[in-house]
Amino acid sequence: MPSAPLFALPTHADDLSHIEAALGASVHTPDPYLNEIASHLIVAGGKRLRPILTVVSAQVGGHDDVDLHHRAVQGGIACELVQTGSLYHDDVMDEADTRRGVDTVNAKWGNLQAILAGDFLLSRASEIAASLGTEVAGLLARTIGRLCEGQIEELRHTYNAARPEASYLSSISGKTASLYATAARIGGLVADLDRPVIDALTEYGEAFGMVFQIVDDLLDITATDEQLGKPAGHDMVEGVYTLPVLHTLQAGGVAAVELLSLLGKPLDVAERDKALAIVRSNGGTSSAMNVAREWAARAEAACELLPPSSATDVLYAAPSTLLATL
Repeated sequence: MPSAPLFALPTHADDLSHIEAALGASVHTPDPYLNEIASHLIVAGGKRLRPILTVVSAQVGGHDDVDLHHRAVQGGIACELVQTGSLYHDDVMDEADTRRGVDTVNAKWGNLQAILAGDFLLSRASEIAASLGTEVAGLLARTIGRLCEGQIEELRHTYNAARPEASYLSSISGKTASLYATAARIGGLVADLDRPVIDALTEYGEAFGMVFQIVDDLLDITATDEQLGKPAGHDMVEGVYTLPVLHTLQAGGVAAVELLSLLGKPLDVAERDKALAIVRSNGGTSSAMNVAREWAARAEAACELLPPSSATDVLYAAPSTLLATL
């Protein structure tokens, strides 16, 4: 799963404080040991884009009473717990040592604890979703399935330089965009908005999530190690060939031949730097950016179907703000 790009949805400071407080409370148990493990990445911080998206989506109808705000925060937290739990599992699969500037749970406590803590977060997410009604509970369950499907699609093409672009798009739709779509849809559901509005919010969340992941994958190529907080080109090293890499290969020519000669296996530092230079200096990044712009346009089009409101304005502006991080 992705790390967050250098971006955040604009929101009120009160919303963020409520989200942080409720998120911490959601994983509290009588067991101090489990508390420490389950809250490890939560305490480490994060942009909280998914719960913010839920809260903003709930406000597009122009209503924001105390009960609605509470339900929106809870729905957003359910999505954030799914995301965090999936990160616990991802770090085990990737044998990662750090996440959000701290040791991963698997590095600090071991793989078994990380897997079980991830499962615990997913169970808490499901419990919260159930408290919001059967439709939200079913939606979140389906979304967890889509995350798994997207991750499996990525894994089956690891180190495959012939990975089809359709595989990449299908993978990021499942492992990233689906959770943004669900976050936005839950906002509409808890606000009891009209079905066409709820569907438009879902379309928006899916499109925004696609922009988010493509931007994140572009940053892995174009940003510095310092900006990312980890080595650039990590995806290529791990055999995950994202859109800018695929587009560089599709363009053909000398650059594609040179890049192809490097891929298909783990890369050492010199090979990684050479591969990064090839992708950065050819058309792969710009053409991938064009795909991100297409998804941003879809998100903006979905906003045209929403009621006019300050929350709708926030949603409309967010995709272009995300693109501006590149």
